[in-house]
Amino acid sequence: MAPKIPVITFNNGKTIPIMGLGTWKSKPGEVTQAVKDAIDIGYRHIDCAFVYGNEKEVGEAITAKINEGVVKREDLFITSKLWNTFHRPDLVKGALLKTLENLNIKYIDLYLIHWPQGYKEGGELFPADASGKIQFSDVDYVDTWQALEPLVGEGLVKSIGVSNFNSKQIERLLKSAKIKPVVNQVECHPYLNQQRLIQFCEARGIKITAYSPLGSPDRPWAKPEEPQLMEDPKLKAIASRLGKTVAQVLIRYQIDRGVIVIPKSVTKSRIASNFAVFDFKLSEEDLQLINSFDCNGRFVPMAASLGHKYHPFENDEF
Repeated sequence: MAPKIPVITFNNGKTIPIMGLGTWKSKPGEVTQAVKDAIDIGYRHIDCAFVYGNEKEVGEAITAKINEGVVKREDLFITSKLWNTFHRPDLVKGALLKTLENLNIKYIDLYLIHWPQGYKEGGELFPADASGKIQFSDVDYVDTWQALEPLVGEGLVKSIGVSNFNSKQIERLLKSAKIKPVVNQVECHPYLNQQRLIQFCEARGIKITAYSPLGSPDRPWAKPEEPQLMEDPKLKAIASRLGKTVAQVLIRYQIDRGVIVIPKSVTKSRIASNFAVFDFKLSEEDLQLINSFDCNGRFVPMAASLGHKYHPFENDEF
């Protein structure tokens, strides 16, 4: 039997498994099997997004496992995200309905605004001009949020949240939100531990989900000279002492901080190994040591949107 996964309770009383499977960069040909494997192993939380281009395949896996009787829909927690080209309020519901169709489900457990900055509507997902520069939309994310709120009442989505928002953007959103975001999903790992943002969000009843918790070693823009989190000798020493893998230590680091974590893999053995983190805890000393590795080392800077008035990382904001 798979271990019972601890859950985190949102500010609306709903719960989310503290660990899930990430699907960013999982290729359409691989992701169906990866999600099936994950559900068989015991994962009940799957993190998706429209822009990943693989929601249909994720949906096929979910449908297969429900049809096999392995899980019921209500056993699963499915997250997806509203992409930047659908920020205009009149486009929000249609984008959600498309995601529901792709995933072949009737409701989403958690729907996030993927980034605060909007892109030009009505064309490509990364609309570029002749010089290759992304074309922006000036839609205000506060208006986008107000279009999301009624979808909760319609039963299309159980909870709503944000992703990649900085503290000032959250503060601004909270001033007009009728429904408070339950989550802010952000890049988070020992080189970018987000301690200030975690404290800021916690004080406002908002949970943090850590994406790229393993340092996103397969990110397409990685340069050979950039540090590899999984190769960090200090992390390797901790893992070796505990008889665990570096990935297991990195995942447990987030769990022990009360942070929701969504490591991505398409390899069955790694999906299983990443899940085997409920039989140990990091000591307070280890947590403090790992916290000390923070160097504001962001692996996902979203450089394509630099210059957008709502780009979250422009001014060294947290």
